[in-house]
Amino acid sequence: MTDRANNEANDTDTQGSEYDRLFYPYLFAGGRVSLDEVLNQVQHSTLEKCRDVIALRRATLATARETLLAAAAAMARAFAAGATLLAFGNGGSTTDAQDLVTDLLHPPVAHWRPLPAIALANDIAVVTAIGNDVGFENIFTRQIIAFGHPGDIAVGISTSGNSLNVLRAFEQAKKQGLLTVALAGYDGGKARRSPAVDFCIISPGDHIPRIQEAQATVYHALLELVQAHLAAEKVRANSDEIRR
Repeated sequence: MTDRANNEANDTDTQGSEYDRLFYPYLFAGGRVSLDEVLNQVQHSTLEKCRDVIALRRATLATARETLLAAAAAMARAFAAGATLLAFGNGGSTTDAQDLVTDLLHPPVAHWRPLPAIALANDIAVVTAIGNDVGFENIFTRQIIAFGHPGDIAVGISTSGNSLNVLRAFEQAKKQGLLTVALAGYDGGKARRSPAVDFCIISPGDHIPRIQEAQATVYHALLELVQAHLAAEKVRANSDEIRR
């Protein structure tokens, strides 16, 4: 290798790629940045993110409190009648749907009642088969046709509120008599305006990571409210039985 080539290679190692310099500038400061400065930057960034998501959670509660309470009551009635919840979303919203279903099937609180639920992105064979054969926009719709029954619950999560496969799933769910609950960001998008959505709970942010963090708070709040409704109903039923 020539001296020039060696120098260019060393320059690349020292300066890093454009991506590296953008996201990790302190690694290419030639020793001019101290560890304390790096830790201060990390601390500042973390605190800023915490402040942002707390503000969005408060905004969500302020704008969607009544919708949240009404949705939880309707979901509890459906579960009490034997409903199964079908959850779906894309990307990070897929993992939120999976987390929601996991907490229903395996409650994180000792006295909570396990409830039937299915995450529609879990079976990758089904997802890829539908996507390949009839289109990605139908990956949730076809599963709702297969698994959904009147009285069940469809929960779709979309940061934009405009995901086509989520919107189509709501339309199919409504045709089959399911209760439909949407979690959306921004202004709610098309989900807010869809006649197929019974309850649209909006986290009115415009930054996807913060929206998803607020939506995680929303569905955990829904779970807690649903469980409280079911526990209260059980107490009432026991009291009625004793009086008889």
